[in-house]
Amino acid sequence: MKAEFKLFVVIGTFFTVMGLIYGTVTHWREPVGPFGLLLCAGLSALIGFYLWETGRKLDPRPEDDPAAPISAAEGEYGFFSPHSWWPLPLAASAAVVFLGLAVGWWLFIIGLCLAVLALIGWTYEYFRGDHAV
Repeated sequence: MKAEFKLFVVIGTFFTVMGLIYGTVTHWREPVGPFGLLLCAGLSALIGFYLWETGRKLDPRPEDDPAAPISAAEGEYGFFSPHSWWPLPLAASAAVVFLGLAVGWWLFIIGLCLAVLALIGWTYEYFRGDHAV
């Protein structure tokens, strides 16, 4: 988690410096810009603190050791479907949903029902037995 923590420290520092420069250049008359940048710095600090605190409690990962061999990070990362037709109906139903926002609620509801069916089909694509679709 050290790399991620350092990344968010750098991002938070950048947003803090830019917020202060922005406020100084505009003489603090335009409040939204510096305030937004300082809020981004605060959010980066929150994420960085979470990563630092979590990293202290966990064992070091292979990514944290610069001398670790590539084989140290081996292992299964999960199952990824080699092919699936379900994204196609999901995308088509999402298009109907967004078209329904422009045309009418009746089309939005139809698209939403189709999207739910496509999402359920995609989720349970490889389920067998009692939970098969």
